[in-house]
Formats: sequence, structure tokens, C-alpha cells
Amino acid sequence: MKSRILFLSGSLAAALLFNSCATNPVTGKKEVMLVSEGQELAMGQQSDPAVTAQFGLYPDQKLQNFINEKGKQMGAISHRPELAYNFRIVDSPVINAFAVPGGYVYFTRGIMAHFNNEAQFAGVLGHEIGHVTARHSAKQQTNAIIGQVGLVGAMIASPKLAQFGDQAMQGMQLLFLKFGRDDESQSDELGVQYSSKIGYDAAQMADFFQTLQREQEASGADPIPDFLSTHPNPADRYNRVHQLADQWKASNGNPTNLKINRDQYLRMIDGIVYGEDPKQGFVENNVFYHPELKFRFPVPAGWKHQNTPQQFQMADPGGKALQMLMLAPGNSLEEAAQALAKQFSLQPTDSKKTTINNFPALAFVADQVQQDQQTGQQVAGVRALTYLIQDGKTIFALIGVSAPTDFDGFAPQFTSVAQGFQRLTDSEKLNRQPERVRIKKLTLRSNLETALRRYNVPEKRLNEMAILNGMQLNDQVDAGSLIKVVEK
Repeated sequence: MKSRILFLSGSLAAALLFNSCATNPVTGKKEVMLVSEGQELAMGQQSDPAVTAQFGLYPDQKLQNFINEKGKQMGAISHRPELAYNFRIVDSPVINAFAVPGGYVYFTRGIMAHFNNEAQFAGVLGHEIGHVTARHSAKQQTNAIIGQVGLVGAMIASPKLAQFGDQAMQGMQLLFLKFGRDDESQSDELGVQYSSKIGYDAAQMADFFQTLQREQEASGADPIPDFLSTHPNPADRYNRVHQLADQWKASNGNPTNLKINRDQYLRMIDGIVYGEDPKQGFVENNVFYHPELKFRFPVPAGWKHQNTPQQFQMADPGGKALQMLMLAPGNSLEEAAQALAKQFSLQPTDSKKTTINNFPALAFVADQVQQDQQTGQQVAGVRALTYLIQDGKTIFALIGVSAPTDFDGFAPQFTSVAQGFQRLTDSEKLNRQPERVRIKKLTLRSNLETALRRYNVPEKRLNEMAILNGMQLNDQVDAGSLIKVVEK
């Protein structure tokens, strides 16, 4: 009987795969594809609001117009010109570019700050559009379905606690898919092809990969997914992209008018925010400050943290506990408690009203009940200690979660963080300004290091600025050249 069932299941799977082939727009070959084009478009439409809510859009209309213009131009000559492409610059310091199915392409302000000419931008744009035209995300989703493996979004705590992370993460799972080498190589080829077709020198994309490699090596740690973590970078990638660019030129008559547009690009990004933007909140000396909302609270020593426009997350380095701050819905503490309990499927076991540094507050312990896969019984999956803190019409929720077995050990720390919530009055913190990329025109020929020192770049940041400029400190720069520095 078991053999017959397995045979029938295998036959069903074979029939499913046989009937689920689609032609890849780029290769023209038939591929197993369990995600239809209509589903692919729907996935993009559903993911886009979550992505923009997670990061926020960077408020610079000239940059948004630029990516729209180049993106539409490139989409029109791609293998899927019929798609309604959408392009966004999101407000994140992380150096990243990514695409989701259906033609949604995102560049962070962090990666925009690190490009040093339009051709570098165009090469990466072509690479991302290539992921869309070759249906790589749809193929990854198909592989997940076949292998019965769920997609996992970026988290800073354990998978068991992920449900208390960003609720937008469910829609963002496609963001951090790690494409295989074949997909990456194909997208590199398409990046060369597409950027060259709209008139740019694709060899510049290879140079930018080198900048990214230097940036990763300099940072040491990689706490947040970045371009290199989501885009595998084989050792020969730099040389290969240069070869692809040379081959394209040779097969197209060796054009001499391919654009780089360095100065135009640098002038366009003059003033772009660099690194973390303090107005969105920042951590300093184990304290989280939020100048716009005017509050502060402690961050447990050694805990990892991640800040987004929607929420601030802190995680025990062992992945056993997560505490996050978010805005809670409702006009009263009681309404907020009910809304959160419903949102997270919580069953409160204890609650009390209190006051925290003159703010009305409500604290409650609750379990998120799950069904045991083996016994079928209802068990507490995680336990949460939530502090709701009211500031006028705004209600903040500080939610600390862990497994029930670890809860007693972490509850005092959750409480300590909540009780440290207080009004921010320090004028220096309230008025903290972000750093911005500033473009300087050199008056004298020198090496880059000498030029940077003339603009008072401190010793400890010389290498950082060299990477930002895509140069080495001993590279010669002529009078009249433009370079980047970072200033408040």
C-alpha cells in the first residue's frame, strides 16, 4: 500500500512538473515554473507596499526621476518590455539593490552614494532588471515549492521569534533570496547587455563590484543583508564582467561613444544622506534615541539591533530573546492591548496599569498558543511581556518575547528596558544632523589622500573615503576633478 501511495504521489508530481513548464524570456528554453506570470505580477504588487513601509522612500525627487528615466529606458529594450516596471530609491544606508517579481526594482540611498558615475549605476540597474526578465525570483519560488522549503526573511533573532519581527517581512521574503551562481552570471551578462544598449560603458559595473568587495572587507561584520550577501561574488567576477563588456563592444563595432558621466552623477548626488539618519533614531553608548518622537530608552549591552521606519528591534546575541519597539493602534492603552493581542494571536495571562517616568503605561504577559505537531495539543509557542506607554495620542509598544522556558530569565531585562523609557530633552541629541556626501572640486593636482586631508578628513576615515570614491589613497587626481567627502 505504501509503495502504491508513493508511486501515485510521484506520478502526480511528475504530471505537475510536466504541465508546469514555461518559456524563459531570456533563454527561450522551457523551464519548470510553478509560478505563473500572473502570480509573479501579484507577488510584486503585494510585496511593494511592504518594502516601502519597511524602508521608507528617500525624499529626493531628482534621484527618483533619474532612476525612473533610466529604468524605463532599460526596461523597454529588455527581454520583457511589456512589463510595467517600477523603480524606487528607499531610505536605507545599507549598500543594496534588489528586485522582486513583476518588475519592482529598488536601490537604497546607500548604494546610490557609493556609485561614482552613471555607468556603474546603469550596470547594476541592468543586473537587477536581468533578475526580473529571466524570472529568477519565480524560479527560486518554484524550487522552494518543489523542495517544500519556506522562504526565510532577514531576522536578527531565532526563527521561532521571527513572527514578532516586522509584519511586513512576510511580504518581503523575496527580498533576500540568495540567487545561485548561474542566475548571478546570467544577470551579469544581462547587466552588460542592457546598460550597453542604452549607451553606457558596462566595464564600469565590474569596477563597482570591486568597490563593494573593499567595503565588505573594511566593515568586517555583516549584521544586515547587503548587496554582497544577497549577490554571491565569485573571485573571478570582476574579470568576467570586463570580458563580457569587451565582447559586447567587439560584436557591436567597438563603439567609442559609450557614456560614463562621472561628473554629472556626482553633482546629482551632492548632499545625499550618508550612513544612518539620526532623525529616524540612532543608538549611542547603549541607548536608543529618537529625536523626532522625543524619547530614549536603554539597549541591553551586547544585543544586536536593527532600526527601520516601522520599528526598532533588539535581539539577544544567542537568539533566545527579542525585544522591539513599535507604534500600537488604538485610542487607549486597553484598546492597544486588545489590538496587539489580536495581531499576534496572544492570550494574556496577567496585566496591570502603571506609570513609567510620568507616562501612563500598561503591562501584560501573554502566550502565543500554537498546536503541537506531534500531540495536536495547544502549547505556548512563545511568551511575551508587553509594555504599552502612552505619550499624548501616541501609544508605544515595547514587546519582549522568548520561549516559555527562557522567559523568567529575560523578563527582568525586558522590564528594565521599558522602565528606562523617558522623554528625550538633550538638545545635542534632538538636533543631531546626518552626515551627507559633499562634492568638492580640486584646485591642485595631488594624490587622493592629500586631497582628502585638505578637506579635513580625519586619519581614521581616509580609507573609508577612498572606498566611497572608488579609488586608492595613492591614486592621482587632477586639478578640476570632483571627489566625495562626508560632512554634517
